[in-house]
Amino acid sequence: MYVASDAPDELRTAVAHGGVLGCVSVAREAGLWVLPNDEQVHVALPPHGHAFPHVGCTCVSHWGEADVSAGRVCLVDALTQLLLCIGEDAFFAALESALRLRRLSRTDLSRLRSRIAESRSWLVDLASAESESGLESLMKVRLHRLGITLTAQVEIVGVGRVDFVLGDRLIIEVDGRPGHEGAESRHKDRVRDAVAAGLGFDTLRFDYALVVYDWPAVEAAILEKCRRGLHIDSWAESIRTAG
Repeated sequence: MYVASDAPDELRTAVAHGGVLGCVSVAREAGLWVLPNDEQVHVALPPHGHAFPHVGCTCVSHWGEADVSAGRVCLVDALTQLLLCIGEDAFFAALESALRLRRLSRTDLSRLRSRIAESRSWLVDLASAESESGLESLMKVRLHRLGITLTAQVEIVGVGRVDFVLGDRLIIEVDGRPGHEGAESRHKDRVRDAVAAGLGFDTLRFDYALVVYDWPAVEAAILEKCRRGLHIDSWAESIRTAG
């Protein structure tokens, strides 16, 4: 396969490696939220193809049948490769990102579901276009495994829209969007949290580093809130119990 001299660098690397762009590289090129956030090129090769390591090669090779067009596999095949390569959480975040960006049709979703193992098809069924970042997707899928259901993008009068509400009164915010690191943004978050507290809500707030690199701490904090019943409106719960 030949590639034009002005083609994207990753595509030129994939061709030099003996294949076409695949997996994370295609997802990244499509503007999806992906993990890991590195510069490795993922190359799709036919089942009996041969990889050709080149100078400075750090490529990740994927062998298998795939629909190829313009030097890259289609997005459905890229997501299928991503699931096998990086795992369920990264796959789910990329999938929800694709849904939010309207990069997948219903036909694409059906095809994707048929391409992955039945034991993992729940990931496709759980996915939606609600999550505004991959961090929210990671929060959603990881708590789902613990049997915890979140209500996403909830509008609270006086507070505004929050990422998640767990139960009646536990707000979970995931700060991974550009601009959250500034002092002005932090102050606005504190004001929101204070107003929410005045309305009877408790707030947990996590950033990129916590969700991606220290998930056990995030999980422990949420589970402890639930263990102590701080996600439930005790007055409303007493009425339900009495009824």
